Amino acid sequence: MKRKIKLTLMLAVGLMVLTACGTGPITSETTDFWDKFVYFFAQAIRFLGVGGNIGIGIILFTLIIRTLLLPLSKVQMASSRKMQDLQPKVKELRERYPGRDNQLLLTEEIQRLYKEEGVNQMASMLPLFVQMPILIALFQALSRVDFLKTGQFLWLNLSQTDPYYILPILAAVFTFLSSWLMSKAQLEKSGMMTAMTYLMTAMIFWFALRSSSGVALYWTVSNAYQVFQTLLFNNPFKIIAEREAERLAEKQRMVRIRKAQKKAKKRK
Repeated sequence: MKRKIKLTLMLAVGLMVLTACGTGPITSETTDFWDKFVYFFAQAIRFLGVGGNIGIGIILFTLIIRTLLLPLSKVQMASSRKMQDLQPKVKELRERYPGRDNQLLLTEEIQRLYKEEGVNQMASMLPLFVQMPILIALFQALSRVDFLKTGQFLWLNLSQTDPYYILPILAAVFTFLSSWLMSKAQLEKSGMMTAMTYLMTAMIFWFALRSSSGVALYWTVSNAYQVFQTLLFNNPFKIIAEREAERLAEKQRMVRIRKAQKKAKKRK
């Protein structure tokens, strides 16, 4: 889990760095392969803009992209759920192999456990790797293609920052909710996980605050979709309720076993 958190942070930082690499304008005359890919995104957004409204195009395009990535996200959530359920066994292994001298053996035992239970750690990271070039292309489309940098949407001038800070705040709130929901059902919570939740929230707020409203709109819609997706397919409250029901069922089973054993002794 710590490895996943660190990798997520690295991808987020990498995204911010890479999105700043391309600054020149992109037009239909562009010949570079990557820039053509970015321009395709821009054209798709313009096509989806009902009545020429780029803001609506950004929202619809974001929803379409996130929906297309949903199968990968479901694989990620299923893998994460399995890893969560295995945390008690992982904890037992850590207690069995304490100290730095046993780290190699501990790692081997954890890997063996995951293999026996059919858990693929990379499956939980695959969507992050797939989404990264898409996020970069979308960001550059909004910041480097001229026809996406103009227009109004609600109170927003899409080429400028949000004057009322509403989108940066919403983007940060949805980022926090998404991270909080994903960690809610964790059997073991660490200070690092809590710190990462707040750090990611602060990073998204800062990023949305300094970006054009078009980019901030994307972050807001994308993170809101993530919250909805988590509640629908990996609801932590449902997971907690299922675990509690299993715990009570096991407790009742043990009570019945003890009663049966007492009756058996009396008959003797």
